[in-house]
Amino acid sequence: MSNRMWGGRFASGPAEIMEEINASIGFDKRLAPQDIRGSLAHVAMLGQAGILPAADVAAIQDGLKAVRDEIEAGGFVFKRELEDIHMSIESRLTEIVGPAAGRLHTARSRNDQVATDMKLWVRDTLDGLDIQAAGLQRALAEKALAHAGTVMPGFTHLQSAQPVTFGHHCLAYVEMLARDRGRFRDARARLNECPLGAAALAGTSFPIDRHATAAALGFDRPTANSLDSVADRDFALESLAAASICAVHLSRFAEELVVWTSAQFDFVRLSDGYTTGSSIMPQKRNPDAAELVRAKSGRVIGALTGLLVVMKGLPLAYSKDMQEDKEGTFDALQALSLCLAAMTGMVRDLEPNAPVLARAAGSGYATATDLADWLVRELGLPFREAHHVTGRLVGTASARSVGLEELTLDEMQAAEPRITDAVYAVLGVENSVSSRTSYGGTAPDNVRAQATRWLEQLGKDA
Repeated sequence: MSNRMWGGRFASGPAEIMEEINASIGFDKRLAPQDIRGSLAHVAMLGQAGILPAADVAAIQDGLKAVRDEIEAGGFVFKRELEDIHMSIESRLTEIVGPAAGRLHTARSRNDQVATDMKLWVRDTLDGLDIQAAGLQRALAEKALAHAGTVMPGFTHLQSAQPVTFGHHCLAYVEMLARDRGRFRDARARLNECPLGAAALAGTSFPIDRHATAAALGFDRPTANSLDSVADRDFALESLAAASICAVHLSRFAEELVVWTSAQFDFVRLSDGYTTGSSIMPQKRNPDAAELVRAKSGRVIGALTGLLVVMKGLPLAYSKDMQEDKEGTFDALQALSLCLAAMTGMVRDLEPNAPVLARAAGSGYATATDLADWLVRELGLPFREAHHVTGRLVGTASARSVGLEELTLDEMQAAEPRITDAVYAVLGVENSVSSRTSYGGTAPDNVRAQATRWLEQLGKDA
């Protein structure tokens, strides 16, 4: 039997495999709230424009609200033979209000309908991700304020480089998340044009008011080209791109937590709430939450890549290929939401192991740059010469298996005769981090000021 919603041209129904590949109700049913919102706005506009009689408008509106209530209550039956959420809702609407339901689809197509639904869903989701990212920023800024003076090693190439503070490290991710939130908001601003009323691809001959529909749905304006309206998935691509960058940031932090919680590092501790045990090794405490955050970045990046490949060869306007935008987008943005929640919990939960961090901060001749800077500042050496002198002193210390601060003054002066015992003041990690007072530097007072600024800003945003 042909599909009664569109099958007038067809004498028989689809093959079983055609129904299998064509149906999207299994995943696009999550668009039900957005689909009903769009339909309510559309039918209200049809009534205001005099296209539908008031009695039909009222019946359709009441019926749509009844369908919405059924879906929210879990009593709605989604039928595979109806293909998608749009036809499922319209079919049930017809059962409730009768033939008047058939007027709802006047001056629209499933093409502009699904584009509108997806934009509404992505917009709602971006708003939620922005709130979650702000919550993670707040947790990081609070941790930064609490540990503004807790010294730790800063790394380049995963080699000990210069001492920093744990708070400074946390604030680096606050900055990353600020850029992520900016990208979410940029994507939201660009997508906020309403496709509804573009119909299948060419617009409609009915005297509709697309500006009214756009305003009713919270869009800034209607889309300006009917072809682009139904062919565009930039909004999903851009949102997935922003999500991918955010997922990469979370994955980098997750990798650090995996390393830092190992017995070899022991930099931070996570509680039972964000770790798991082993079925065979009773001593194990595995950072599974962090590992899963790290892994899920692949899902998000994969969704972006997948949709780019889907879209790259499509002529204008709509093609059924574009049905493949949904599962990846749904999955990726849901995965990112879960990762943000898990990372926020871990940040609030974790405690840095300050004694271990302090010892590690002084290892690997991490204050060598401070020594070179002192030679430039106090003795007037060109930096390159100071670099060579410091390198020789590091070699001397390494040969003796001692720190720079443990070298004798005679050993120092063997490399540069003008060195005085004042040099020892810059060789401790506390002195090192305190000296980094340039804007954006790791000095504890800087960290406190930046953490306080962020907490104030996030409070205003909230």
